[in-house]
Amino acid sequence: MIKDKNQPIVIIGAGPAGLTAARELQVAGFTKITVIEADNQVGGISRTVNYKGNRIDIGGHRFFSKSDWVMQWWSGVLPVQTNGTTGTLNLRYQGQHRKDLPNVPMASARDEDVMLVRSRLSRIYYNKHFFDYPLKLNLDALRKLGLKKTITFGLSYVFARLAPIKPEKSLQDFLINRFGDKLYRQFFKEYTEKVWGVPCNEISAEWGAQRIKSLSILSAIGHATKRALGLDGGTSQTSLIESFIYPKYGPGQMWETVARQFVSAGGVLVMQEKVLGFDMAEGRVTAVSTVDTGGHGIKYPCNVAISTMPINELTQALPATWSPAAREIAKGLEYRDFITVGLLYDKSALTQPLEDNWIYIQEPGVQVGRVQVFNNWSPFMVAKAGTVWMGLEFFCRETDDLWTLSDGAMKALAQKEMHQIGLVKLPQAADAVVIRIPKAYPGYFGAAYARFGELRAELDKIPNLFLVGRNGMHRYNNQDHSMLTAKRAVELIVAGETQKGSIWDINLDDEYHEEKK
Repeated sequence: MIKDKNQPIVIIGAGPAGLTAARELQVAGFTKITVIEADNQVGGISRTVNYKGNRIDIGGHRFFSKSDWVMQWWSGVLPVQTNGTTGTLNLRYQGQHRKDLPNVPMASARDEDVMLVRSRLSRIYYNKHFFDYPLKLNLDALRKLGLKKTITFGLSYVFARLAPIKPEKSLQDFLINRFGDKLYRQFFKEYTEKVWGVPCNEISAEWGAQRIKSLSILSAIGHATKRALGLDGGTSQTSLIESFIYPKYGPGQMWETVARQFVSAGGVLVMQEKVLGFDMAEGRVTAVSTVDTGGHGIKYPCNVAISTMPINELTQALPATWSPAAREIAKGLEYRDFITVGLLYDKSALTQPLEDNWIYIQEPGVQVGRVQVFNNWSPFMVAKAGTVWMGLEFFCRETDDLWTLSDGAMKALAQKEMHQIGLVKLPQAADAVVIRIPKAYPGYFGAAYARFGELRAELDKIPNLFLVGRNGMHRYNNQDHSMLTAKRAVELIVAGETQKGSIWDINLDDEYHEEKK
């Protein structure tokens, strides 16, 4: 157990993982904590961008977790508003309430500082028809598919169950085993390859195990049947969540509030400084070096470092003498980058009412992968009543032509495709904005990723360096998983432990994020 709580600790990144680690260290009694953020806004990809009063949620963040600890942590920061009143809602599913939250400085319970309870709706848009996502093979879905496809897909699924692919080496194997080849090619292949930019047979099956492990035809049919029979209240089976909590002004509100709490409790938050190097002595990190927007170098001594920065950037910042082989592996890690185009329409421009949080676009001939409807996340995400604020999401690499398009060309493409797929009547929106997010998705493919275990082993040898979060671990974590990795890292730091396997175990065997017991 560490007794010196005055030792300096540096946290790189003010996203969910970094800020969770910072607050948990304060709860544990540590007094000298510095958080370094390269951006001008906290929250990482969980931040909220405000454009003329219209707010954009980068990628969409439903605040739901099967971790009781996470749910209580969130509602402790922003109380949940229900039926017009404010109070801390019991959102746990199992386990105990966290005991130390009452001793942590809280956000005020003003009407602005609350979480809302929102309805969940995601759908697939294919052939001008909507299908539930995750797939629910109810009568409506079968009618839209038609008799021929229903029979074909059913036989394909039966064959996959009788003769599954073994071993499951790729995401393609994983999905065919659970849905059959025909359904996989209809609803999964094109969208997944649009997101990742590589064939599904080149993506590790590990991605499926982390993101969609428990989804299957049987679970979809079972859920639909229980709903039809009114048997949805049982606790022994899993079911898809149908509501979630959400900050009134978007996910960034959560992390802006946490950042204020951190600073109010004595923490140091440094903005717009990029980490360029690490000092090391006897195999340990002794200082973190940064540069600010004016080109000035700053050095932060530390006894412990927690990193959420991309692993490839982290390893290049370590001394050149540190494990050259690991540096080469990290240098080759791949990412997918992300562009959101916000489009503002009058509600009368819609071809039909849209109650979705987001829509997966499976229409051929367009590059847009997903459409968010920010009104349905929270009505307070939209500046003016009677308007619809949408986010069109495009996936690419920084080297792709799409990434290098001018903002004007990107806006024109988004408006053209919205009209082309038939969700709006008008070829032009009332307003538009473009936001580019580099390294949004860590890639589960490529020669370097095949050797990721070697890289991880070398990084774990640095006893006082802890990797947490999505980019920090090169793992496609949701924000609750990122928070749990931060929580576990703090527990190890408090205990004086340097074996980090329990951090990497988080999210390995988790079920689908939007299922609850």
